[in-house]
Amino acid sequence: MEHIPEQFSDAKYINLETLRKNGTEVKTPVWFVTYNDLIYVITREHTGKVKRLRNNSKVRICPCSFKGKPKGEWISGNATLVEGEGAKNAISLRKKKYGIKALLAGFMTKNKGEIVVYSIKLD
Repeated sequence: MEHIPEQFSDAKYINLETLRKNGTEVKTPVWFVTYNDLIYVITREHTGKVKRLRNNSKVRICPCSFKGKPKGEWISGNATLVEGEGAKNAISLRKKKYGIKALLAGFMTKNKGEIVVYSIKLD
């Protein structure tokens, strides 16, 4: 997909659907940022979604509420681990978008390992 669909432009959360090894879908509301026609999700390395993404990079996303209630159309994509400058840029964009909340979330989730960044290219 060339451009990020309009439905994501004002959204604070996306519902990130990942797949367990047995094919069961798991939906998780997460913060996100967009840059260069990709959607970025910043999380911690020892979370369920990261474990699932290591096994299967196929995802579906849609804008959602804080509690995960969908607010738009589901779109398929593929998630890729981002490192180096790309990861630093995504983290910086998240700080800009979410402000002090991002700092607090980072502090409260330190026990889940190092920060990891995934980019999502929409189909």
